[in-house]
Amino acid sequence: MVAVYTADDVRRAVSPREAYEAVREAFIAYARAEWAMPPKVYVTNYPAGDFRAMPALGGGYALLKWVTSFPGNPARGLPTVTGLVLLSDAEDGRLLAIYDAASVTALRTAAAAVLAAETLEREDARSYAVVGCGVNGAETVRALIARGVRPLVWDVDERRRHAVAAEHGVRAAAGAAEALACDVVVTVTPGHEPLFEPGSLRPGQHVSLMGADGPGKAEVAVTEVARARLFCDDWEQASHGGELTGAVAAGLVSRGDVTELGAVLTGEAPGRTSGDEITLFDSTGLAIQDLAIAKAAWAKRSELDLREIEL
Repeated sequence: MVAVYTADDVRRAVSPREAYEAVREAFIAYARAEWAMPPKVYVTNYPAGDFRAMPALGGGYALLKWVTSFPGNPARGLPTVTGLVLLSDAEDGRLLAIYDAASVTALRTAAAAVLAAETLEREDARSYAVVGCGVNGAETVRALIARGVRPLVWDVDERRRHAVAAEHGVRAAAGAAEALACDVVVTVTPGHEPLFEPGSLRPGQHVSLMGADGPGKAEVAVTEVARARLFCDDWEQASHGGELTGAVAAGLVSRGDVTELGAVLTGEAPGRTSGDEITLFDSTGLAIQDLAIAKAAWAKRSELDLREIEL
């Protein structure tokens, strides 16, 4: 019998704080080569969107995520992200559980954004903003609140930004400029138009860039990427399909200019080195993060009234 986790099941099983800790440990395990993650495979149908196959192995489990990213879907009344996550026993190959991919993605995206911010922000950071109020942006707001931060929110869709602000008891920014000027900014947008134009990043600012997770996407102008101290979730993914891609292609950034977040968390590499430094974290989304959430939810299975199916 295989357990089936709906979106509500995933949210009931894993709190924002538990997601944060699970994703943090996954970054560390991957940095120490205790967990494995073959490269993400893109099956593209641009400009409509793409499909992604994401495998991972670690902690006694194997995972495969089959997920979509179709940025135009909200205008059709459809979610941007859909798909399934499969969790198997790594010792005998048994399929253990099937998860709604969108809820797993939202939890781990938010956790990674907040983890990077807390690791790389300057010590006296006071103002926070989340730009993009879709499913993943709303979850990021929830994750920040769980860590004791109440961010501003902004989205080009007025209805959506006010709905998220009201739901979480935070303030909608007066405009994009107010949100983008905060000490810490998390961007969770489709990533087709840069939010930070040339010269707009401020000294001491940290930005967690969560939206540019595929070819052709960018939330920051290439020249701004070159101005900053750079971090990413995984160099291979980020340099080929993330925020760093344009700067790498332009010859402005190379491997030696970028530090993986896991190396900072293990103490193998420094994080921020001064209060004036601009830090950027490029997230493309890792299967190890999905595995972290799936494992945490699996551990709570006895507390949930899960549906089971026989395959």
